[in-house]
Amino acid sequence: MTAQPTVEVPTQRHMPTRVLLTVEEAAERLGIGKTKAYTLVKSGDLESVLIGRLRRIHVDAIDRYAARLVAEQISTRPAA
Repeated sequence: MTAQPTVEVPTQRHMPTRVLLTVEEAAERLGIGKTKAYTLVKSGDLESVLIGRLRRIHVDAIDRYAARLVAEQISTRPAA
């Protein structure tokens, strides 16, 4: 009998969660169109950073923007 060679199966590497997203990914996360997301970035309502020529949005900036929208709508809601 001949011995079978041991086959090493590569283990899958766990990819870390990304913290910087493209404008398109941020738009998808917010449930809006990319044109609206670019408008928010241009106006400064949605904070972004440049890495070279790449525009990226931190996930915390997305969360802050969403929280600000909710807070604004709650504060302008008429009293019942």
